[in-house]
Amino acid sequence: MSTDSRLPQFRALSPAQRWDFIAKACQLTPEEHALLAQPGALPLNLADGMIENVIGTFELPMGVAGNFQVNGRDVLVPLAVEEPSIIAAASFMAKLAREDGGFQTSSTLPLMRAQVQIVGISDPYGVRLALYQARAQILELANSRDKVLIGLGGGCKDIEVHVFPDSPRGPMVVMHLIVDVRDAMGANTVNTMAESVSPLIEQITGGAVRLRILSNLADLRLARARVRLTPQTLTTAERSGEEIIEGVLDAYTFAAIDPYRAATHNKGIMNGIDPVIVATGNDWRAVEAGAHAYASRNGRYTSLTTWEKDSTGALVGTIELPMPVGLVGGATKTHPLARLALKIMQVKSAQELGEIAAAVGLAQNLGALRALATEGIQRGHMALHARNIALVAGAVGDEVEQVAKRLAAEHDVRTDRALEVLAELRAR
Repeated sequence: MSTDSRLPQFRALSPAQRWDFIAKACQLTPEEHALLAQPGALPLNLADGMIENVIGTFELPMGVAGNFQVNGRDVLVPLAVEEPSIIAAASFMAKLAREDGGFQTSSTLPLMRAQVQIVGISDPYGVRLALYQARAQILELANSRDKVLIGLGGGCKDIEVHVFPDSPRGPMVVMHLIVDVRDAMGANTVNTMAESVSPLIEQITGGAVRLRILSNLADLRLARARVRLTPQTLTTAERSGEEIIEGVLDAYTFAAIDPYRAATHNKGIMNGIDPVIVATGNDWRAVEAGAHAYASRNGRYTSLTTWEKDSTGALVGTIELPMPVGLVGGATKTHPLARLALKIMQVKSAQELGEIAAAVGLAQNLGALRALATEGIQRGHMALHARNIALVAGAVGDEVEQVAKRLAAEHDVRTDRALEVLAELRAR
């Protein structure tokens, strides 16, 4: 089934009309359609089984980003997020990108690391070689814990041994299990394997095993996205495409050289990625931790994206970051809306989901850099934020749009001004 990701006049529809449009476009069943037709898609009994001490559920707005074309396939991207302008910016950048072929993506195998910490040793380099000598025995024991994963082609594929000869606690060795987790996020799988091999590791090394846990720096499980935009595509009524490209390159370079700017730059990237991760029931804290650690992998915190100009003068953007996401297990399988989000995207593997998330992050970054290089970040953001301010001021029904339009036109998006405008409307 092929879905057209373009959403003409979507903004003008009511939420119910938008949902009807998406349900029809994605051929959802009546039961799936009903999930978003009323609040409370996550039943309390399910929520009670997901976490401890449940007292209720907390809802976030869920929207859909349109216009995305990834590796030639149109994709509708559900995002769960509270911040205005994120979905609008990503959708608009995707609309520009599709004029020049959309986003091209790739990814590595879904390899996760489990770390086994070994202390109480005096010969760390000897221990290192002893572990490598016992590699086959270690892999066999680790893989005995998950026959289903082995049957799917996954499992523990290798080990790495890292030596810390002079830690404050004495010599320390850390062995990594390298595990192909297939379409799972993999935390439970790799943690179980690490715990299962620990007695054998103590026997081989004569040391004591302490921590046995995954690493969220999933640097072997990377998702990548690339986009190329010509000056013609980027040209606006106020600025030439060439001028915009130079502004984007200056803004990117600032993030590449300065960690203070890079932190905000990368937060903007995660503005696009996190809502995809949340909407699909994945662990956005793990993705965030891995992304920021990866941005520091060369000893200095820097941009997760690169922006360049090719030989024809076109703007080329790329992103590469760890993407430990899954389609099976955890909330991804438990939460009804997470399953629905995956169906809307029509993803077939965890790798594909990670690639789409990377493309959304790249689009979001382009939107921010383009705005910063032209009219500034606040003009578009505050215009969309005006509806929030109208609601805070107490506007209801048609008043919300009327107050928001007035605030945006005046470039004065403040609660006290919204109260004044609302009072004027009601006085009429």
